[in-house]
Amino acid sequence: MDLRGRCVILTGASGGIGSALCAQLVEAGATVVAVGRTPATLQRLADMQPAGRVLPVAADLASAAGRALLLTRIQALQPAPSVLVLAHAQSHFGLLQEQDPAALEALVHLNLTAPMLLVQALLPLFLRQPEAAMVAVGSTFGSIGFAGFAGYSASKFGLRGLFEALAREHADTQVRFQYLAPRATATSFNPAAVDALNVALGTAVDRAEDVAAALLQSIVRGDARRQLGWPEKLFARLNGVLPELVDRALRKQLPLIRRHARPGSVAATQELSHESQ
Repeated sequence: MDLRGRCVILTGASGGIGSALCAQLVEAGATVVAVGRTPATLQRLADMQPAGRVLPVAADLASAAGRALLLTRIQALQPAPSVLVLAHAQSHFGLLQEQDPAALEALVHLNLTAPMLLVQALLPLFLRQPEAAMVAVGSTFGSIGFAGFAGYSASKFGLRGLFEALAREHADTQVRFQYLAPRATATSFNPAAVDALNVALGTAVDRAEDVAAALLQSIVRGDARRQLGWPEKLFARLNGVLPELVDRALRKQLPLIRRHARPGSVAATQELSHESQ
């Protein structure tokens, strides 16, 4: 897909990956409707680009009113939006039994239900375009259920299933659905407990700019699905075929994960890298 002259809706635009992707989309020739919750942050993002190339929309996508506001703001745009990139989400690092039930419900709603409803609302518009794409920025944890991230993993598994089903549901239309999964990414949104766990486990951590470049490449190529990083790519495939092997590998890490996931280790709800709404 050639992005020159296209209008792209980007949620989570003020996040680590979101802001990097916004800049790269503009460089590729697109106009970006940058969606987030903080007007001042979005305006700073717009001010960094040529006038009119980034259109900030402050909206809480977890609410029906926020989604309605976004739909209202894009109605008169020319050209009409033909690409949606869902780069917002929320995560929580900690043991499930110690998580606040209301926070868990809100996490699943923001990560899965809200994207589903937004896609549903935008589909009529996208089906009228000669070519269109809906892109979910997922996670390695959408293919590998990881201890300490039970609610987040479940929501990302659901998002992956949603986009897989939609791709098959619309296989004979001009709208393509893409699920693109980054691995751990270095941004200011990561809490100390997650950073400490990544160091302790020796987890490779990517730069937000590099992840954004890979996402842009996949959007242009039209990749239906892509897992970024090695060995995460291998483990994601292996978990789908022989999950018991991944079970054994991750069990060795369980004491370390539990130690970092306890409330005293600064485990808390966080908005991770690409996942700032």
